[in-house]
Amino acid sequence: MVYYNSPVVLTFFFICLGILIINTLSKGILNMLLFSTYRASILSPLMYVRLIGHIFGHQGWTHFMSNFLTILLIGPMIEEKYGSMNLIMMMGITAVVIGLIHNIFSRNILLGASGIVYMMIALSSFVNIEAGKIPITLILIFIFYLVNEIIGAFLKFDNVSHMGHLLGAVCGVAFGFYFS
Repeated sequence: MVYYNSPVVLTFFFICLGILIINTLSKGILNMLLFSTYRASILSPLMYVRLIGHIFGHQGWTHFMSNFLTILLIGPMIEEKYGSMNLIMMMGITAVVIGLIHNIFSRNILLGASGIVYMMIALSSFVNIEAGKIPITLILIFIFYLVNEIIGAFLKFDNVSHMGHLLGAVCGVAFGFYFS
């Protein structure tokens, strides 16, 4: 029997897939209007929509797949451990934190769920945490993922938001300690 085992993760997947399809048909207009964040007037109501909306937009199929392979792999475990409502809250807070910091410090456009991916990666290290103990997996995640992103932030000149990845991971660690 097939069942909807992870409502938040699967709903997020299907919403993003639908937006990707509609954005492709609109030749990118939908992403620019609602599903990417960039510096805008604080008087614009759409600026506030984009602070969360940017996690739903993706540049293309490859961008979408690279984010959702990880989200679909570890998201259900996180949703089961922390609960659906907590996961929604963590995703929303992470989106707003990344959107605000990005808009303050960057002039580029930001879209995609990679900050959510990094939040989930960091948070997944806390799934089996015991009181007073730091899991080795958390240390290894910091070494492999975060060091790579720190290096990328300063040495790579690409269209990847290394700052968004780092902020997502920081949010994941904060949530992990909060819920532990």
